[in-house]
Amino acid sequence: MLGALPSPGPTGRRSALAALGAAAAALRPFLCGLPGCRAPRRGLGQEPRQHPDSRLQLRLPEAAAAARLVLERARPSPPLRRFIACPDLARAVRASLECGPARGPEPVVLECEPGPGVLTRTLLNAGARVVALESDRAFLPDLQSLENSLRGQLEVVYCDFFRLDPLGCGSMKPPAMYSEKLFENLGILAVPWTADVPVKIIGFLPQKKERNTLWKFIFVMYERSSIYRYGRIELNMFVSEKEYKVLTAKPGELRSYQALSVLWQTACEIQLLHMEPWSSFLTNSKTRGLAIPKSMLLPNDHLCLVRMTPRRNLFTGGMTTTNSSTFIHMVKQCLTKRKSKLIDKLNSWSPDSGSKLLRELEIPENIITGNLYPEEYRRLFEAMEHSKEFSQSWLYDEVLENNRNINF
Repeated sequence: MLGALPSPGPTGRRSALAALGAAAAALRPFLCGLPGCRAPRRGLGQEPRQHPDSRLQLRLPEAAAAARLVLERARPSPPLRRFIACPDLARAVRASLECGPARGPEPVVLECEPGPGVLTRTLLNAGARVVALESDRAFLPDLQSLENSLRGQLEVVYCDFFRLDPLGCGSMKPPAMYSEKLFENLGILAVPWTADVPVKIIGFLPQKKERNTLWKFIFVMYERSSIYRYGRIELNMFVSEKEYKVLTAKPGELRSYQALSVLWQTACEIQLLHMEPWSSFLTNSKTRGLAIPKSMLLPNDHLCLVRMTPRRNLFTGGMTTTNSSTFIHMVKQCLTKRKSKLIDKLNSWSPDSGSKLLRELEIPENIITGNLYPEEYRRLFEAMEHSKEFSQSWLYDEVLENNRNINF
């Protein structure tokens, strides 16, 4: 029999432990990329946050290189798009998106129209699991090459997020797509409305359809249709400064306080994450122009990164997916003329009923529609829902006809 090996002593033990620790640290990045070390693809948004030591550090292209890539890929007359080309700006945006320590599984991140992929790489370096939704085939090869090198941290889909669930039915050609097909392919499952945010979406609202897109999100959110069938989907969107002013306007700010203000503030917590001059972003314009939209009444010197998180309590009290279209129509009707008296609008719907309703809600009878807070509009709607006087009002009969004429 062999005799027992002599003890290495305290100094030897420390040296051996140090060597083992160094070896483990060297192997960790490779082990984290092995298939056996990843959660299954099903339930993409339920994977835990990666340990910082396991993150791949991808090299970010310089701004000039990203600009060349965009110009080389540009089509003769492409729809106007904006991109993040500067690595420092990408890091600032990524830092703005972080909201403190994770309390559980990280939501999956859907990045809309990544283009040259500068922000994509920055998000990947931060440990996020990213789905890149790109509608321009010219950018797909570079993104797919990156996808193939990462063993599951990135998935690239030929898809236009802003053309999800178009009106009408039947087959369609990519990049248009149904949200149900997209989410099913990604393994994203629906969760209750009161659950944590399952998906975060990052991108730029299409400039020429910015207002229409905001309205589209409002309708599908209050209906819990399209992407909102899957839970409280969080939008992190770059919007023009003038539209941000509308989204966050307060009662009495009659230039900017509109139906969109009330409806978005009722539905979502709205947070400004970052503001950046238009000149900080790259466009796909052949002339390299900034193409800044004009604004006569509101400031519009910046693009604003805005987080819009649906409220957990949106569908409590009297608000349901069934009657929410009536609430939307009521708010639109009230704020068509923001200096008109609210009581006159109520009496037009149900004669001589406005005074009684306002007294019950402790709202001044002489208040104008542009001075009513979003929470007061919700209380007013819920009171009308339970009122016999307003149940037969023409307002309720008009809603369906109004919604049929919506065209995005």
